[in-house]
Amino acid sequence: METSTDQILSLVRTQGVIRPRDLVARNIATVALTRMIKNGSLVRVARGLYALPNRQASEYASFGEVAVKYPQGIICLLSALRFHELGTQSPYEVWLAIPNKSRPPALEYPPLRIVRFSGAALTEGVETHLIDGVPVRITSVERTVADCFKFRNKIGMDVALEALREAWRDKKMTMNELWRFAKVNRVTNIIRPYLESTT
Repeated sequence: METSTDQILSLVRTQGVIRPRDLVARNIATVALTRMIKNGSLVRVARGLYALPNRQASEYASFGEVAVKYPQGIICLLSALRFHELGTQSPYEVWLAIPNKSRPPALEYPPLRIVRFSGAALTEGVETHLIDGVPVRITSVERTVADCFKFRNKIGMDVALEALREAWRDKKMTMNELWRFAKVNRVTNIIRPYLESTT
C-alpha cells in the first residue's frame, strides 16, 4: 500500500508545486508536509507552496507560483512580454490581470502588480502554458501588445512601440489579430498610425 509520503512525492512530481489543499482534496494528512521538509524530501518554495528540493525551476517559476495560488489570474503586460521574449523589460514584479471587482491576492512572494480588466478585455486572448508542471494563463502576443497600448501611461509608450516592432519583425503576430484586440481594448485610434508605419 502506498504511504502518504509516496502519494505526496507522486503528486509533486506530477504538478511541480503543491499546496496543503491539494493533499486535503486527496484525504492525505497535511502533517506529512512538515515531516517531509524536516527529512529533506520537500522544500518550501513560498508560503503554502512545496516542491522537490532538486527541482529544475525555469526562469518563469514565479508565474507558476502565482498560478498555483491564484489560478483565475492572468499573466499580462510586462511579464507577458518577458514570457514571449519581446522587448528589453525584466520586471521584478509579476504583472497579473484580475477581474474588475475581485479582491487582489494577498501573496508574500512573488511581488505582484495588479491590473484590472472586465468583459472581453479580461477573457479574450488568453493562452494556457505549462510552466514547471503548472498550467499558467498568459495573454497572447497580440493581446499583450494591444494591452501595452491600453496601459501606455503605466508602462510607457516606448515599451508599447518596442513590443509592436519586435512582434511584427519576429513574425510572432498577425495584424488582423492585433487589430481585433485593439478593438477589444478600444485603442484603435492610438495604435493605427503605428501600425501603418510598421507594416
